[in-house]
Amino acid sequence: MNGVHIQNISKKYGSVTALQTISLNIGDGELFGLIGPDGAGKTTLFRILTTLLLPDSGSASVCGLDIIKDLKEIRMRVGYMPGRFSLYQDLTVEENLSFFASVFNTTIADNYELVRDIYVQIEPFKHRRAGKLSGGMKQKLALCCALIHRPDVLFLDEPTTGVDPVSRVEFWDMLDKLKRQGITILVSTPYMDEASRCDRIALLMRSGVCLSVDTPEGIRRSFNKPLYAVRAKNMYPLLEELRNYEGTLSCYAFGDSHHLTLKSYKKDIIHLQSYLKEKGFTNVTIESIEAGIEDCFINEM
Repeated sequence: MNGVHIQNISKKYGSVTALQTISLNIGDGELFGLIGPDGAGKTTLFRILTTLLLPDSGSASVCGLDIIKDLKEIRMRVGYMPGRFSLYQDLTVEENLSFFASVFNTTIADNYELVRDIYVQIEPFKHRRAGKLSGGMKQKLALCCALIHRPDVLFLDEPTTGVDPVSRVEFWDMLDKLKRQGITILVSTPYMDEASRCDRIALLMRSGVCLSVDTPEGIRRSFNKPLYAVRAKNMYPLLEELRNYEGTLSCYAFGDSHHLTLKSYKKDIIHLQSYLKEKGFTNVTIESIEAGIEDCFINEM
């Protein structure tokens, strides 16, 4: 195996730019995350790498194979789980898995050890039609089908979208186990909290621009400004006031607080407290915090 190598890949749909000269190198056995909002080009890039779509320019290889010249061999060596559930909804769990195994001239028994930890969770429902499964069970079945031929590289396009929090954690635990078995995994997600479970991540913004590539910790360390969580009794008026404050660099809503950066923090923190009091805000707290990946993403935009 030789990982995944992407060089200056670009793609447009008419006048809409999906990817702009993306270059990435993913090593063998790496769990690599593409992090970004809808419209960042994550699905387009996956479809190009799995030979379902041609790029307008640039080149890429998967397992040392060219995505254009060697597309048939690539298709036998990768697993792809699209963002939308794409299995046969009228077939049962067992029938779907058997069908996808037969496509690759293998059987469930041949590679059962690879999918066992996942399949045992859906095996009690093996005679249920796929369309009648819960969201989390559908994703586990889709992952089993993508793995049944023991691929060298696994592409997962937003696999936990619409899945409950417990199933999301379980799904990522499964990815950790698959990585330990030597499978290279590329996963896209709009959830910044999932990024910390990747070896490295690429931050993408709309129109397929790559902002940065690093480990999750490296991304967090790149945030070089003091960051504060600000709370008060009236949060929406507080957000507007903080954005209008002359010392503010950036301010955005984040959970139960507003994340704030200032131009001159030592001087402005004291001034800001007085300013908010004069504006009539009560129960104001300003707490110094460490930046998360989402803070870094917003800072890069």
